[in-house]
Amino acid sequence: MEEERGNVEVPTKVTEPLLSVPNPRALQQTVPSVPGQSKYVQLLNVIEELGHEVRPTYAGSRTSIEKIKRGIVHARILVRECLVETEKSARQ
Repeated sequence: MEEERGNVEVPTKVTEPLLSVPNPRALQQTVPSVPGQSKYVQLLNVIEELGHEVRPTYAGSRTSIEKIKRGIVHARILVRECLVETEKSARQ
């Protein structure tokens, strides 16, 4: 991504948008106590941990990349479990 200005090549600065991750702890306080909430709270914790690993990933940290991959897999499992619990409670 370099633009030519006259005979001199000037690199173009690319800025990435800031990624904002909501604070799951604030959401936990607004969620009423219901059976099966523990899976939801676990999911919020995993999402919070993922948020902490985003910046080091931009810096090229391989351990952060691996933590994010594991966190995404864990979050997908928890989402499925939350959906199953929601469907069970909706049937009752």
